[in-house]
Amino acid sequence: MTIGKLAVIGGGAWGTALAQVAAAGDRETLLWALEDDVVTAINRIHENPVYLKGIKLNPAVRATADFSELASADAWLVVSPAQHMRAVLKRAPCPNMPLILCSKGIEESSGKLLHEVAAEVCPTSPIAVLSGPTFAHEVASGLPTAVTLACRDSTLGQQLRQRIARPNFRTYLSDDVAGAEVGGAVKNVLAIACGVVEGRGLGQNARAAVIARGFAEMTRFGMAMGARRETLAGLSGLGDLVLTCSSTASRNFSLGKAIGEGRSAAELMSDRRTVAEGAHTAPILHRIAVDRDIDMPIVEAVVTLLSGRVGIDELLDAMLSRPPGDEED
Repeated sequence: MTIGKLAVIGGGAWGTALAQVAAAGDRETLLWALEDDVVTAINRIHENPVYLKGIKLNPAVRATADFSELASADAWLVVSPAQHMRAVLKRAPCPNMPLILCSKGIEESSGKLLHEVAAEVCPTSPIAVLSGPTFAHEVASGLPTAVTLACRDSTLGQQLRQRIARPNFRTYLSDDVAGAEVGGAVKNVLAIACGVVEGRGLGQNARAAVIARGFAEMTRFGMAMGARRETLAGLSGLGDLVLTCSSTASRNFSLGKAIGEGRSAAELMSDRRTVAEGAHTAPILHRIAVDRDIDMPIVEAVVTLLSGRVGIDELLDAMLSRPPGDEED
């Protein structure tokens, strides 16, 4: 099987950046976007001024709002927001071709990982997951990036990697699909917590502690979901966690930072055109953790903050009064 033409579903920053990667070498790439202004701008001026302003796109990227055109591709990169993936795939002409899932989250209504959602909607499509520390602007600019491509079919994984890998877009193969997805979902919630630390002025020591203890929570959750420890310690887990917990270029970190500075979570989320996926993932992540008796106090604290039930100072007092346990727990 030769994978040539790729289609990207999702015209946000990350979808546009992936289209830029896919079009390297002037290879025809189709980008499906919901917004007419995005489609028009990409086709007329080769730029996405709504979500990725200032990046000149390869003319080989062509945008469309017509799902039927996607059938001409050999594989799809699915970059729709996690909570809309099921609906988008139901609208699309569900193919027998590979689906590369590039969004990060857990479906709120079902508690399913995204590869499970895709398998329900498109049961005949082979599924892979692309995840890792990837700020869209840097990827689209051609700065060095390394990602995990998880696929249970090793032959297909090699074919997909051959198609999308570039010297500045290093792609490491794995067969741990669940592990790649868990890391990407959990880190978004932990990034909100680190943003709160930054916004509250609690210092770099505190942020490092949240990253380390958050990684312990990610590992506990991932292992319970069937992930492998080494995947969680790799690019799609620890690598992505460090990136998104360290910069306001992360939507989740910037959301937490604004909450730490005293703004209302409800106000912030209603005012955003782009999605801070961790805000949607946190409640379902916490619910699964409670159901499976997985200790995730940082995730629980983020859920509490997002709900507005408890103020930051009260929550911090409660967190700091927790008795310390053994580090390996």
